[in-house]
Amino acid sequence: MRWLPLFLGAVHLALAASTTTTTEEEDDVAAYTKFNDVSIPPLLELTPDNWEKESKASKWLMVKHYSPYCPHCIDFAPTYQTLYEFYYTSKPVGDENANFTNFYDFRFGTINCVAYYDLCSAHKASSYPTTSLFKNGEQVEALKGVKSLVVLSEVVEKALEETKPGTRPAKLELPKPGDTSAPGFVSKVGTLKEATTEDTKVDSVQDVPKTDLVKDAAKVEQPEKDTFITGNDEYLMPTPKTEEKPVDKVVEKVAEKATETKAASEADPSVEAKAKVEKAKEEEKKSTPAAYYEAPAAAAAAAASIKGNKPKSTPNPNGISQPLTAESFQSQVTMTQEPWFIKFYAPWCHHCQAMAANWAQVAREMKGRLNIGEVNCEQEQRLCKDVRVTGYPTIQFFRGGERAEYTGLRGLGDFLAYAEKAIDISNGVQDVDAASFKALEEKEEVIFVYFYDHATTTEDFLALERLPLSLIGRAKLVKTRDPEMYDRFKITTWPRLLVSREGRPTYYQPLTPNEMRGTRQVLNWMKSVWLPIVPEMTASNAREIMDGKIVVLGLLNRDDEESFTGAIREMKSAANEWMDKQIQLFQLERQELRNAKQLRIEEAEDRNDQRALRNAKNIRINMDRADRKEITFAWVDGTFWQRWIRTTYGIDVKDTGDRIIINDEDSRRYWDQTTTGNPIVPSRTSILETITKISQNPLNIKPKLTISAFEKMFFDMRMTFSEHPYLTMGCILGIAFGCLSWFRNSARAQRRGTHFKLEEGGVSAPAEKGSTGGFIQSVFGGNGGNSNGPKAD
Repeated sequence: MRWLPLFLGAVHLALAASTTTTTEEEDDVAAYTKFNDVSIPPLLELTPDNWEKESKASKWLMVKHYSPYCPHCIDFAPTYQTLYEFYYTSKPVGDENANFTNFYDFRFGTINCVAYYDLCSAHKASSYPTTSLFKNGEQVEALKGVKSLVVLSEVVEKALEETKPGTRPAKLELPKPGDTSAPGFVSKVGTLKEATTEDTKVDSVQDVPKTDLVKDAAKVEQPEKDTFITGNDEYLMPTPKTEEKPVDKVVEKVAEKATETKAASEADPSVEAKAKVEKAKEEEKKSTPAAYYEAPAAAAAAAASIKGNKPKSTPNPNGISQPLTAESFQSQVTMTQEPWFIKFYAPWCHHCQAMAANWAQVAREMKGRLNIGEVNCEQEQRLCKDVRVTGYPTIQFFRGGERAEYTGLRGLGDFLAYAEKAIDISNGVQDVDAASFKALEEKEEVIFVYFYDHATTTEDFLALERLPLSLIGRAKLVKTRDPEMYDRFKITTWPRLLVSREGRPTYYQPLTPNEMRGTRQVLNWMKSVWLPIVPEMTASNAREIMDGKIVVLGLLNRDDEESFTGAIREMKSAANEWMDKQIQLFQLERQELRNAKQLRIEEAEDRNDQRALRNAKNIRINMDRADRKEITFAWVDGTFWQRWIRTTYGIDVKDTGDRIIINDEDSRRYWDQTTTGNPIVPSRTSILETITKISQNPLNIKPKLTISAFEKMFFDMRMTFSEHPYLTMGCILGIAFGCLSWFRNSARAQRRGTHFKLEEGGVSAPAEKGSTGGFIQSVFGGNGGNSNGPKAD
């Protein structure tokens, strides 16, 4: 009995060794692939140890430099594998028995740049994937990035034709990445029955092994969180303990489908059986949770939206504005993902009291849709200080730890419009395709579009989720990975961000990935483009539209619908044409600066002046247009703003009809006439003609003032002081120093007695030597003392 444990241990080790050997053999077999019914050996793996030997073993060697963690490399892997398999089985014209590798002396290989970085660096593979062609160990061509089979095939065919001219077919039909046979290939496998049975077994055994799945489902206890791994990122999706785990259901369904598939293939080994296999696979895919198949974006969005296991409660169930304290604010607002619209007020504030009725009505209108709250800052001073309340009332929208301040008007309609858009944005960034985006364009004037692909990282999506709150009431933000959208907006790199205004795209141009993820930088760009091409000017956006710009302002009568529609159409046409013209001028100016720099470089090279050459190369093309005012377009309701328009511009829309004013708010001036002296009307020709004259320097049209000449004088002084503070301070100090010097000299002269004194009887001055008394005496005669008049001789 003593030897029994030893005997059992030996048997156990023998079984383990047998299992290991079997596994290794299976792995070796699995490393081989099939193409055109030919077993293809694995790609040659190159290392620093075998590089010298393998690079000289054949005349041609095509090498893929890759990183196993690079998403683009993962995408490129099937293309390169198919290229290798296609050419491995390729035959020269007229010789069907020739071996491709030996006949053309051409091989394929790969280098893992993570493991062998120095070798990839020696090959100048600075980005992945990089496909290089070597001839006798020397690199002759390098292709950076993901390339198609057509591009790669052109490189290979060129080398093959150089080696064996006239042996390649005139027209080459290439397979698609992942294909197991070339186009037009007819399989030579025995019978359809055998092929179908083999395929069925592979599908049922390799794809959905019933035995292992059932055992795993029975033995393995599911964790509290299901882990979904998509691409290179891992996302944890919380799963309540009390609910039945979805993975268990999937395992059971997959096992059942595997059983049905196997039975079908045994009972009816025909084409019908194969069709059943394909149908079973499709049903299996449908029954699997979508997170297993969707892109990282969907998983990231789901992970971001699920913060806890508690079910989401109905917002604002009673339709009232809920009073919040510091404790309830933390537990209900900041610690949850539920959206809240909150008013911070003081009981003694008259504006707060006037707004109270509208706020209560907003709460009633938002019953069951949006939480409405209020904080009494007299009682919760610390809380109001933490959220940076500087005046009453302050209204903010919260979602979790993020917030956005409401800066619009305080009417009921303004509150409700903002709340509706806040509800829409609080649901997350909408994913759209080409059809839904086209429908969205009909409703929204400004749409920000975020383009992503499977390689977009979690950091990118988290940065995207921080943007929507700042866009409430401004614009719509959506994301897409639709290839049709890529083609429409010519997107070739990901992620990308653009704004579409009236179908006109403007692209965000980040220089580094951090600039794409920097919320502040992205928002600054968004603020510069989130207005429509021709927005309506209101009290809430007037400063944003007018400050720092020359504005083509349409004074329109909204009541006359036909005239109003035509005027808006003409203004949009003029705006688009002007923007196109400015883009062309910008590109032309940049090209001229580049040409001037190139001329300097060439001149320095001709003179062999290295110093001048360095200086020429260091010249930076500065396209900063800060010294030029941007010309924008807007319109205002001439009836609603009748009083302001009449007092500022002296125009009454009801009497004159629709008019155009070109306003320069910073200089308190405007233009309302063309070069011919006629009023500017809402016409593309009239607008563009006048803008061209105004944008020239000196001005060809004399402006009018929105203030009086006296006010203009003081305004110009104030603007000069504000625009040139250092010069202003220098002038003030200079004047002060001059005044001080004058007073100082006056005091010094008075102490020395050099001032004249008016005394009774005439002018008197001390008769000192060198004083003015001698001068007076010489002029008027007599002594320098009392002189009542000229003396006779």
